[in-house]
Amino acid sequence: MCGIAGFFQPPLDVSEYPSTIIQMVGRIEHRGPDGLGYFIDDNCAIGAARLSIIDHQLGTQPISAQHDRYWICYNGEIYNYKELRTELEALGQIFYTQSDTEVVLQSWITWGEACLTKLNGGFAFAIYDRKTTSLVLARDRFGKRPLFYVKKGKGLLFASEMKAFLAFPSFHFEQDTEQLSSILAQWTPLPQQTGFSNINSLPMGEYLLVKSNEVIRRRYTSLTLHPTIPISNEDDAIEIVQKTLEESVRLRMRSDVGVGVYLSGGLDSAIIAMLASKVSGQKIKTFSIKFEDAQFDESAEQAEISSMLDTEHESVHIADGDITENFPEAIFHAEIPAFRSAFVPMFMLSKKTSEKGTKVVLSGEGADEAFLGYDIFKETQLRSKWSELDDAKRRMELSKLYPHLDHFGPQDLEAIVGLYKQFSSERLSGLFSHELRFQNGRFCTRLMREPGDPFRAISSLVEQEPNFTSLSPIQKAQWLEFHTLLPGYLLSTQGDRMSLAHGVENRCPFLDQSVVDVASSINHRFDDGFEEKRILRRAFQNNLPESVIKKRKFPYRSPDSAAFAAKPPDYLELLQSDAELSKLPYLHHQFARALTKKVLTNPPNTISTKENQAFIFLVSIALLHHFFVEQNGINRFITKSSTQIKAVDMRTNYN
Repeated sequence: MCGIAGFFQPPLDVSEYPSTIIQMVGRIEHRGPDGLGYFIDDNCAIGAARLSIIDHQLGTQPISAQHDRYWICYNGEIYNYKELRTELEALGQIFYTQSDTEVVLQSWITWGEACLTKLNGGFAFAIYDRKTTSLVLARDRFGKRPLFYVKKGKGLLFASEMKAFLAFPSFHFEQDTEQLSSILAQWTPLPQQTGFSNINSLPMGEYLLVKSNEVIRRRYTSLTLHPTIPISNEDDAIEIVQKTLEESVRLRMRSDVGVGVYLSGGLDSAIIAMLASKVSGQKIKTFSIKFEDAQFDESAEQAEISSMLDTEHESVHIADGDITENFPEAIFHAEIPAFRSAFVPMFMLSKKTSEKGTKVVLSGEGADEAFLGYDIFKETQLRSKWSELDDAKRRMELSKLYPHLDHFGPQDLEAIVGLYKQFSSERLSGLFSHELRFQNGRFCTRLMREPGDPFRAISSLVEQEPNFTSLSPIQKAQWLEFHTLLPGYLLSTQGDRMSLAHGVENRCPFLDQSVVDVASSINHRFDDGFEEKRILRRAFQNNLPESVIKKRKFPYRSPDSAAFAAKPPDYLELLQSDAELSKLPYLHHQFARALTKKVLTNPPNTISTKENQAFIFLVSIALLHHFFVEQNGINRFITKSSTQIKAVDMRTNYN
């Protein structure tokens, strides 16, 4: 795992290339504190900060091939690299390291674009071809690893994290108001969005080909949700789920360092921990979050799973003050406005994991998207057939919808009957499944002085997807989750960005294409859609505590606005000072002040979910402006390198 950065034919004197690439990579050294390296010639500079997981000695980047014609800097892990290496060697390719980085490079040289669908892993890479003076940037199919780019003059900048651009001469950040409205409405950036003007995120499953005066963006794969595997009965479904997940975990256990597991207390991470123990044949390390506030805490389940699997368990304890104390640094690493504070405990957990000497962890991310674990899928199913049901059937179905909510009662049932009637037909084309969720988003857009149409971008996204209209309502909901909240928040703000802030790589066995294919082939085949993940539960019911198998979905949350109200931190001055608010002219100042006052003075139980979300968005937008636009207070978050730099300088036109 690494952080990568570079530039291609930039508006910059060639004599400034070395210092610029060193500073850019240095801004993201936290992603790879084990070594820095760069390559430069007259047209291009690429660099990497390396977290050494495979081949510690010879895997230092950048790596070259074919007499220094091709150069690669690479962020990620390819879990099937050994199999690909064997295939490439049979074709005559010669390898000089044991690293997966060299496998990626040789794969591109041998197969070109076709190699991208062969790579099983999370990755983002840059490959420079000196002969054709061209650069390729590519990103994995699920968006596990970030990659940002900027068109600068006739050239291009790229990096794993946007903060690397702070080191490029004369580069300035500016928040994009149209994108901010979209992010507030959907809770997450869309595949190309970053929240900043002129900075693009390369969407999952795509690559860029960059030549002189030309940037071509291409998609190399698309999400498939239709059944592809013939499964005749429930027993066969259980067997294939068991085998496919175990193989996915086995591949992700490949490492020259120890591999741990993030254990939440729920079904998905418990399955991963159990399979990791089985595959390794050794005592594994597990890491968890324990909340001081009981309404968020799952430590009892975590302890039960750890005890059953005999893991070496560590917990990080989170109090309200920990949320507010760590929020600024965590949002600096996230770089994107956030709608809840749950990423902050993950930031603290990765720090604990790193301190305990673990560089690689497995997690259960992606299970809910693949196996339909979220309430939104059940809600969509019921809403889509609402007009076909009589009142008695509607109430019976609704009563099965939220078994995990202890406070859900008859009074709530009556309220939801009216809500579902209101949202039983599509209002936003293609977005039927998410229209209930977007109601909270609409409230959040009140933070903007001129929100415009915050759903224009997401409407355009689904309109441009060729096969979207052929999907069922639930498949459309899945597609939206896989293209919005999963890559935009769960894998990034709450995932990669928090883990790599402390040099920890997070791997997701549920996000193996083979696992997603299996899930798509069994979903709603053997259940009524209300007992979420039924086959997944049955597949591992004999391997885990009954309390975990029977536990309904418990959304991972943490203290939000209540943490700020308990002891307001000094940086809330950014929201309470007229002088500071004036620096954010695109915000609706009256609404922002009123919201802040209500959160800080009213009892926490009077603050609604949508007000919680709007407040966390407001704090994060103000801090991102402070850090990136004004460039205030960021030096305390930058790793100071003492690592020796591997440099390859092939410039010819400089003094």
